[in-house]
Amino acid sequence: MAKVIQNHKDCIGCGSCTILCPKFWEMDEKERKAVLKNAKKNKKGEYELEVKDKKDIECNKSASNACPVNVIRVEE
Repeated sequence: MAKVIQNHKDCIGCGSCTILCPKFWEMDEKERKAVLKNAKKNKKGEYELEVKDKKDIECNKSASNACPVNVIRVEE
């Protein structure tokens, strides 16, 4: 199992995560930032979601690696 964590406030809305991993990421048209679907806000104000499937973890790692401002991380 892994946690996908996003620092939403620092997102610049490039959309690379939504292209690489659309099952988990979508764009908020109002804020023009990426949103981690079904995530919950943690105590640090970041959004996080637990992911179990290996393919889903790899998909989110690709999104993290593509993020130009490093606001996505995957912790295993």
